Amino acid sequence: MNIKNITAVVWVLSVMGSPLFAQEVLQKSQAVTIAMENNFDIRLADLDVQVAENNSSIQNSGYLPQISGNAGATYSNTSGNATPRQGEPTDFTGNQATGLNAGINLNYTVFDGFGRSNTYKQLQENYNITELQARQMVENTILNIFNSYYEVARLTQDVGNQKQTLLISKVRLDRAKYGHEYGQGSQLDILNAEVDYNNDSITYLTNTQLLQNEKRNLNLLLGRDVNTKFSVDTTLTYADGLLLDALLINARENNVTLLQQEAALRNAELGIKSTTSASVPKLAINGGYQWNENQFGATSFLEQQKSQGVNLGATLSWNIYDGGSTRIKRQNSKIAVETSTVQLEKEQMNIQRNLSNAWTSYQTALFVKDAQEKNLQTAQTNFDRSVEQYKLGQITNIVFRQAQLNLLLAQLSLNQAKYSAKTAELFLLQISGDLRQAQF
Repeated sequence: MNIKNITAVVWVLSVMGSPLFAQEVLQKSQAVTIAMENNFDIRLADLDVQVAENNSSIQNSGYLPQISGNAGATYSNTSGNATPRQGEPTDFTGNQATGLNAGINLNYTVFDGFGRSNTYKQLQENYNITELQARQMVENTILNIFNSYYEVARLTQDVGNQKQTLLISKVRLDRAKYGHEYGQGSQLDILNAEVDYNNDSITYLTNTQLLQNEKRNLNLLLGRDVNTKFSVDTTLTYADGLLLDALLINARENNVTLLQQEAALRNAELGIKSTTSASVPKLAINGGYQWNENQFGATSFLEQQKSQGVNLGATLSWNIYDGGSTRIKRQNSKIAVETSTVQLEKEQMNIQRNLSNAWTSYQTALFVKDAQEKNLQTAQTNFDRSVEQYKLGQITNIVFRQAQLNLLLAQLSLNQAKYSAKTAELFLLQISGDLRQAQF
């Protein structure tokens, strides 16, 4: 890449980052609010919850009576003849007859062996499971959003550090040119400085592009225009007083995956009760009101007939033997309970393992962060001394460049360590069921 082109691009990028083109600062709390309203996965999960809520209504349980109405009308117009057993035949034309009827009926199951009671409880449990699934979706989405948010923050700081490195390389290149003009350096010094400046420019441009890409990823997670311009808050707050034992207790009570398994077990137990109710006698009542009015034609013995009245009834049914299907269903329901119990035990062990692993990763990340902070202090001190020695001509370009790269590496490593520690903390809190209480 031509050095003049690189310089022009760097200048443009520098101007774009200046207050003249200041961008909205997307605060962490604001990111959560936007995601809760716009994120596509959260919106889909909310619709699933609405469906589950409708399904869990008492209107879907069989508890309420069934009421139906009916009405009808008939009309006929016939012509012909009629011959009585005694007497003369009679011809008739336009013999009209009409009929009207209406009624209302009620059916209600008084007792069904607690089947609908268990069904209603299962519907409520299904609603609970769907809510837990939605909560899990929200937690995963929030975690993904902050992984992206902190990646934007890390790249923002990395680009800032690389920009500073680029400016130092530019000063070094200019110094080499001036020195050569006054006979204090060689052409080799200029070439070395120019190569380093080109490399730093390429790295700066590459990471700037990565930053823009990650911003678009975050916008997508927030459910808004992917080209929305913004900057992020690069400050970090870490949780205080986290203890493994307390986190394990919280996980047993609040981990969303574990809660789903517990709800699935309760649902399976209700399944046994539902199959048992199939062999219990059932009592149902029915009633209705009917009204009829008929106008008969000339050939009928009756000219008109009206009727109305109430009918009541009751039905007792008992499934004495259904070929063994109820027995098979009950056996399968018991197996489903055993399966859910095993899955719950497995998930409990998984949670304990995952939390212990996450705790170890979190502690390691905190140690690495502290170590990188010390490394940065050492690298900064070394670089400051190298600058003074370079100005005095006491060290070579190679030694100065190494000090410069060591400082940049320490800065980048610290940025990586800081945000890795924070994401490890959030993952730890998610497993323990406390992500909603996290300080982002």
